[in-house]
Parts: sequence; structure tokens; C-alpha cells
Amino acid sequence: MQQDVVTEQRNNIAPIPFEADAAYLKLIGELPRELNGTLYRNGPNPQFSSPGAHWFVGDGMLHAFHLENARASYRNRWVRTPKWLAEHDAGRALFGGFGRKLPDAPADLSDGGVANTNIIFHAGKLLALEEAHLPTEIEPGTLATRGYHNYQGRIAGSFTAHPKIDPVTGELVFFGYNAAGPLTPALSYGAIDASGRATRFEAPYASMVHDFIVTANHVLFPILPITGSMERAMSGRPPYAWEPDKGAYVGVMKRNGTAKDIVWFRAEACYVFHVMNAWEDDQRTIADVMQFEEPPLFPRPDGRPTDPEKSRARHCRWTFDLSGKTDRFQQTYLDDLTGEFPRIDDRRAGLKSRHGWYACANPRLPMFDALSGIVHVDGSGRRLGHYLLPAGDTISEPVFVERSKDAAEGDGWLLALVWRARENRSDLAVFNATDVEAGPVALVQLGHRVPDGFHGNWVGAA
Repeated sequence: MQQDVVTEQRNNIAPIPFEADAAYLKLIGELPRELNGTLYRNGPNPQFSSPGAHWFVGDGMLHAFHLENARASYRNRWVRTPKWLAEHDAGRALFGGFGRKLPDAPADLSDGGVANTNIIFHAGKLLALEEAHLPTEIEPGTLATRGYHNYQGRIAGSFTAHPKIDPVTGELVFFGYNAAGPLTPALSYGAIDASGRATRFEAPYASMVHDFIVTANHVLFPILPITGSMERAMSGRPPYAWEPDKGAYVGVMKRNGTAKDIVWFRAEACYVFHVMNAWEDDQRTIADVMQFEEPPLFPRPDGRPTDPEKSRARHCRWTFDLSGKTDRFQQTYLDDLTGEFPRIDDRRAGLKSRHGWYACANPRLPMFDALSGIVHVDGSGRRLGHYLLPAGDTISEPVFVERSKDAAEGDGWLLALVWRARENRSDLAVFNATDVEAGPVALVQLGHRVPDGFHGNWVGAA
């Protein structure tokens, strides 16, 4: 009986049709008084349904939880992209999946950007991101959309939803795939610093490159076989599909290098949406990732689905020998638990870290794709803590917030949204980051649900 209820109520993907403000939210427990700032969260929330639309391409909706003096407030707003504004004025969908215009859309309409994947704060700018368009600047607090931000014309075209902020230099390191146009193998790479430089190179094939890897001295580009094909797209087949025979490639380049310096490593086919962290160890570069044997959500070129038993991510360590002795990289699973959305204490980004966290599935339930807990691991991948929600509830990416700027690594809290299936609403859960097994120290309760989304970040009070 319990399993039937869980199965029936487990889906939290459908959009919500409203924007709202809540000045005072109900609390269970007590919010730490050091938590002063805002958790910004982004995810797909289509304004209108459209035929053939993929979950990844719904209009971005921002959810902001402001915490101050042990009180909490909430605001949500759609990102008002050119696409959102055009569809709002038309009163209907004008785009389908992956930027494809519908046949009856206006001829002069070309921008299908959705700004729905991540939201970061860098150099005084709050930016909503997705991987096919420029960053969209957002006004902190009000969540008003200010429009595209191109760093005074220094960047153009696609821009990753997963740039890395170097904790030592403060640089925003970025890349973009499809850099020469839709479904092309060209990638761009650069860093937002005084020079604003960018370089472009060709990957072994056109791939969906969702995340990349940055260490103190190197940048790594995973080219994994969710392949892009204009021929497929033009014939009505999946524009992105799983082609494992292409194999897995990772290009390694020095941070201050150029495209001609890239060294390509190979391994067995796999897919990775998200990287936990990476660092250098003498002549080796080590990266911890969440690796799928086969990806979910994307079919094979002929439309057949991937194997659901293999379409679950596990914490995996990639090791690259930069001494030139081999062009293969090692893949070593660190745990058999299904998980996704890994995070660290961002003050250790690109450096060896001793703490990591990710959302995990409940191995006692049949639904491997429903993330319903948090795992805390050490620098070797060993579990330090493990917390599971009640059956049916699901959890989002856990975001780490340090107790203070000079606190030890891992000393702080995890913030994660929890969907309460039986009540069909959401809580913001606050955990002690080094004692997740104890459960939340505080819950901020919303009267409605926040749909499953992607990524978010904490911005401390000035």
C-alpha cells in the first residue's frame, strides 16, 4: 500500500503557474543566526506546454529564500528571456524542444533561450545560466530580469551553465559547446578576468558537454557520447542521442594554454552530467564525478531508450597520468549508491578537498531516479554520513554554506529543497554539513511546491 502511494505521488516535475511572494515563512526548529543571505535556485518551469518539449528546455524560474535574523521569506519569478516575453505576448508556446521553433511561430523570432539551469553570483553580478546562450543578469532581491550580460562584448555565443569560480584568483572560468553553431563539435574556452580572453577548438565529435573540470593549473573537457546531429534534428529524430560506440574522450589543457596544447585521453563510454571537484597530485590530475554507464533522459539514435539499470549515476574517480605514459584515463567507482548533484565547500574548488556531498536515492525503494537523501563523503569517497527522507519525499541539490569566511573546510550548513509528496508542497531543509545523519536542524515551510529543478547557490548578505 505504501509503495502504491509513493509511486502515485512521486512526480514533482510539472510546472507551477504562478509567481508569489511570502514575507514570513513558518519554521520548524531554529535557523542558525549566522545564516544571513539568500539561496537562489533555478529550474525549468514552462510557461506553456509545447509538443515534443524536453524537460531540460522549460522556461527558467528562479526561487529565492532569504534568511536573516533567524527569519525566512520567499519569492519566485520567471526569467523574462526574449522567448518568455514573446510567448507571453502571444499567449501560447512558440518553441518546442532544444530551441526548435514551432511551424506557426513568427518568422523573425529566433531566440529560444530559457536561462533555466543555474544561478551564480560573480563580480557583483547575479547571473541566470543555461548552456546555449549568454548569461542573463538578474536583479538581486526583486529577481527582475535585466537582460543578457556579455562582459562589455568580450564573450559571445554559448556559455556553460557550470562555470567555475577560482577561489584563489577570483576568475570565472567558462566554456561553451556548439561554439560554431547548433550541433557542431566546436568548443570555446576562456576566463573572465582583465583580458577576457577566449579560445576555440574542435572536439572529436559534437557532444552535449554539460560540465567541465578545472584545477589550479589545468582545464579538462569531457567529450562523452550524448552526440549532437543536425541530420537527425532535420529529419525529426532526436537531436541529441546516446552513441556509445563513439567512446569517451577528455581533453586536458593548461589553464594558460591554447587549443594546440590539448592532450586527449580516452576511456570506455560513459556519461557525466556533474563534477564534484578535481585537483592535481604530482603528475596526475584527479577528478571526482557522478558517472552513468548509460545516460537517462536521452534515447539512442533510433529512438530506443537506454538501459534503466545502467542509467544511474555513482560517485566515480577519474585519474589522468600527465607524464605521457598513456592516453587512457582510469575510472574507479567509489560507491555503489545512486546519486547526483554533487557539491563541495566551494572555497576548495580545484584544490584537494576533504568534504563532499550529493543527493542520493533510497536503495530500499524501487525508484532509482527519485533522489531522497544526502550523502556526506570524505576526500577518498568514504561515507561520513547518510540521511534518508521519509518514503515518497524527494530532495534537490545540497548547497554548502560556510559558517564564516575563515571557518574550517566543511564547517557550516547544507541547504536543500525537499518535496513533501503527501502534502504536495516543499520545505527548505537546513542541515549541519558535518552531521547530516542527525537530520535537518531547521525546516522552512512553503505552502506550495517548488518543482524539481537543477542548481542553486547561496549569496551571503553584504
